[in-house]
Amino acid sequence: MDLTLTADQRLIRDAAAGFLSARATEAGTRAVRTETSGYSRTLWKELVDLGWTGLPLPASDGGEGAGFLTACLLLEQLGAHQIPSPYLPSVVCAAFPIARFGTPGQREEFVGGVVRGRVLSYARAAPRGQWEADASEVLATPVPGGYRLSGEAWFVPYAEAAEQLLVVAELDGDLAVFVADTAVPGVHSAELDVVGSEPQYRVEFRDVVVPASRMIDGGRAVVRLISALGAVAACAEMVGGAERVLDSTVRYARTREQFGRPIGSFQAVQHHCADMAVDVLGARLTAYEAAWRLAEGLPADMEVAVAKAAVSEAYRRVCALGHQVHGAIGFTYEHDLHLYSRHQFACSLAFGDADAHLDYVARALGI
Repeated sequence: MDLTLTADQRLIRDAAAGFLSARATEAGTRAVRTETSGYSRTLWKELVDLGWTGLPLPASDGGEGAGFLTACLLLEQLGAHQIPSPYLPSVVCAAFPIARFGTPGQREEFVGGVVRGRVLSYARAAPRGQWEADASEVLATPVPGGYRLSGEAWFVPYAEAAEQLLVVAELDGDLAVFVADTAVPGVHSAELDVVGSEPQYRVEFRDVVVPASRMIDGGRAVVRLISALGAVAACAEMVGGAERVLDSTVRYARTREQFGRPIGSFQAVQHHCADMAVDVLGARLTAYEAAWRLAEGLPADMEVAVAKAAVSEAYRRVCALGHQVHGAIGFTYEHDLHLYSRHQFACSLAFGDADAHLDYVARALGI
């Protein structure tokens, strides 16, 4: 295993960082609070024009074939700059699974659509936020020519902006995945009051009929892939956010003075920053090992679970220590630190929290 970035990957990472840094003010978390879509459509079009949506996707489906690891590099920069976008649900949780399991027609329509800028999302979690593979509150019933979907899914990101949703439903005692249009009778969404900056919805399906051609072959395997890719992608976002918190805290410790000297000269503050650095480095290595294994098609269940648990807890500790060093100023609306704390909380819950993944690790160990 070699986690050293290639020259092309370093170029992509650095270019993404520079591009987003120049647009963070106009497209960041604060700027899009008044946008009904929850993200900057102008920035999204720029990302599409730059090829971000197609860069990691297979060349056979209109992308550039750079792979999942490259998607994580881009998501790390989105997390670092706190820029909400439907990149994760569209590219990672919708396009990648369809590219893996979809028919040629499905890949052409939906993966190709994402490459061209179409927004897709996924309806995966049950009402209590469950991410277990067998949890779904949507029931699929066979009807002539297709399936009828009834039930609801919670915490669906960007449901109002998405043209289609990947819907996980129970079918004959097992799980199946369908692509459902959002602008059809019977699909109703209501925005949830969540701590994170990206919009989440409760989506209800009232006797929504989808054609048989909209079922994605693979069933439970598709569901597991959505969860694995999403968990590691969230880890990449958290790594970017944690590193930005570390950087801003170190800068503050160097310049903030108390008792006639920079607070960074005090051992307690130095140790806080050192602990944060250890967490950031460990989180990055853990996240990218899982990303690499997924990108290579290797077994990765344990690595995904370890990464999601470890990175979630590392980001929490980094934010907590950042607040310790900043003091009261870090809790004010004007300061960015609270945005990262909210981001940490939202990402740590998505695709299963640390406890859920630690439970998987324990079971895998036979205890």
